[in-house]
Amino acid sequence: MSTLFLRTLREDPADAEVPSHKLLARGGYVRRAAPGVYSWLPLGKLVLENVTAVVREEMNRMGGQEVLLPALLPRELYETSGRWSEYGDLLMHLVDRKGADYLLAPTHEELFTQLVKSEYSSYKDFPVILYQIQEKFRDEARPRAGILRGREFHMKDAYSFDVDDSGLEESYRKHRDTYMRIFDRLGLRYVIVSAMSGAMGGSKSEEFLAETPVGEDTFVRSTDSDFAANVEAVQTPAPTPKRVTGLPDAQVHHTPDTPTIETLVDYLNVHEVRPGHTFTAGDTLKNVLVKIRQPGSDKWEIVGVGVPGDREVDMKRLEAAFDPAEVSLLEEEDFTAHPFLVKGYVGPAGLQNNGLRYLADPRIAPGTRWVTGADRADHHVVDLVCGRDFTPDGTVEAAEVREGDPSPDGHGTLYTARGIEIGHVFQLGRKYTDAFELDALGPDGKPKRITMGSYGIGVSRVVAAIVEQHHDDRGIVWPRSVAPADVHVVGTGKGDQVEVALRLGSELEARGLRVLVDDRPGVSPGVKFTDAELLGVPTTLIVGKGLANGMLELRDRPSGDRVEIALDDAVDQVVAAVSD
Repeated sequence: MSTLFLRTLREDPADAEVPSHKLLARGGYVRRAAPGVYSWLPLGKLVLENVTAVVREEMNRMGGQEVLLPALLPRELYETSGRWSEYGDLLMHLVDRKGADYLLAPTHEELFTQLVKSEYSSYKDFPVILYQIQEKFRDEARPRAGILRGREFHMKDAYSFDVDDSGLEESYRKHRDTYMRIFDRLGLRYVIVSAMSGAMGGSKSEEFLAETPVGEDTFVRSTDSDFAANVEAVQTPAPTPKRVTGLPDAQVHHTPDTPTIETLVDYLNVHEVRPGHTFTAGDTLKNVLVKIRQPGSDKWEIVGVGVPGDREVDMKRLEAAFDPAEVSLLEEEDFTAHPFLVKGYVGPAGLQNNGLRYLADPRIAPGTRWVTGADRADHHVVDLVCGRDFTPDGTVEAAEVREGDPSPDGHGTLYTARGIEIGHVFQLGRKYTDAFELDALGPDGKPKRITMGSYGIGVSRVVAAIVEQHHDDRGIVWPRSVAPADVHVVGTGKGDQVEVALRLGSELEARGLRVLVDDRPGVSPGVKFTDAELLGVPTTLIVGKGLANGMLELRDRPSGDRVEIALDDAVDQVVAAVSD
């Protein structure tokens, strides 16, 4: 450590919000170069390479073949797939000296598809699984949390190519099983959840989430089954449709000064609009107005979104429902330009009668009756029945998911948790092979369209996720599989303690261990012990004042256990401790 390029910090960086950001910076593992861009210092690079090695070993074991493709890609590839516009502002664009458009790749579906098309043409060539471990780039609007959400990041992306859907199912299963082995070896606690495919496309996808309170992904699990899903992917169980006959007629009521759900409910109850019935927010129909813009278009479409009044609109679910379109709430100038939209009193009729789409939450089923806006200031309509007085143009998953909601699989109720996305597997199908016309001649001599899968692991994000799950108030506690060293030998600096520490370090290296020796001159024992706990190597050997009696101290970082061992037996005991 006297020559290691390392400076530990006593204070958290000013912009650090989560434990992994604080501890990786304080431990000298990473340093911020720009917003969302980080340099990996020697110890950090060792950890990153250890994670990469586990990923590579398991991918090779599965039958994947590693390649390395360029990160700088021409616009034409993404134009062919449609993602030049679908990805929107997330793409890192650049223009070369000749005026040609390029991008820094966020993923590589297009180039892998083109590559396979150029090399393979017969069904006998398939299946094939190719992967790479490489930097990826996304122009995040709000990079945060250190390496958890950066603009440049390390990623393993793999792609399977099969001649039929059953082959894709098998490739998907193999990747799913491989990911479980990878994350188990890395010491991560994770959950597999159903997810949205987003701009990637495809019919099925699942996320691997590392459970942690600081995760930016909210997911739900069932109390009585193994159901788990990202909040954006939760499908609301719709109530059984009811008869629409025999219900009270819809009536418009003057409801002055009731632009919010709360003021409306108070008015309805105070004035006994429905005698004997106490209204709640759940009786009301909240109509939220959004505008959406399809990729590559400069035109906005106004859409009404209906949700039960006791629910808020979850913008992440709403955006996922309209993906890849851009979604925004209406602004004052939009209401001014469309006077039939009476702010606070919008109803389904006013939207549909003026040619606007109206999409409703699945709970707004035929036979349900509601109180909602009457499209006139200070007026609401009571007993508006879905399927009789209005019919939505479709359903949309936009309402918030709450704890206690019924599980979509019919077993138990939902509860929420948070996690960090560390892996994602997609059954892409033929989105990209259709775009690039990737065919193989079948046994009958006729062309057969290839089907694809895509499988990603955020390698640098995994490093942060491990720290989030493996730390205490003193520092990082690395799992041995990814630690920058097997043993940290600390020479406290008096007498021949440093010389003995260096000798022991050499002997341990000769036995095949990775060793970090603290031989820094002029550094107090307290600082060295503090740094050892901060750096988080799982085994620490202290060469201190006990050396005078031929004794050393062996510390286990995860458990905090400390034992005295004899100098003469130290190497054997450390090797045994590391091997446990």
